[in-house]
Amino acid sequence: MTPEALVGHARRKGALIATAESCTGGLIAGAITDVPGSSDIFERGFVTYSNASKVQMLGVDQAVITEFGAVSEQVARAMADGALMNSDASLAVAVTGIAGPGGSEHKPEGRVCFALAINGRETMAETVEFGAIGRANVRQAAVAQALGLLAGALS
Repeated sequence: MTPEALVGHARRKGALIATAESCTGGLIAGAITDVPGSSDIFERGFVTYSNASKVQMLGVDQAVITEFGAVSEQVARAMADGALMNSDASLAVAVTGIAGPGGSEHKPEGRVCFALAINGRETMAETVEFGAIGRANVRQAAVAQALGLLAGALS
């Protein structure tokens, strides 16, 4: 779904969106707020690139980061929950991953974990392996995936 269509759909549903971003560094919020009138539906964005910012701004438990690593569904879920709790939004999307270059045997380049939190529902999380397609491409693919998750939640 295009950002324009997402904004229109969220407006019709009366939804307010928050984002919690690590590897995308605010690109999801930027894609949404590039749309004129997005202030009707975009409540706020958190760019939490460091582990410390995930803990301080979103309330992610340091023990979860230590146990599972910053790039994990558990941390993505905690980020989305934190964005929802620390905003007036009705839904929040979170993303954390390894855009590259680099990675490891256990967490390869192109692995991105997503989570979607919606008031009154269980937070869902998923991992997408985009592969070693380059930093900019991983980040853009993550933005598209996040917008798709938001659109699906509003359907």
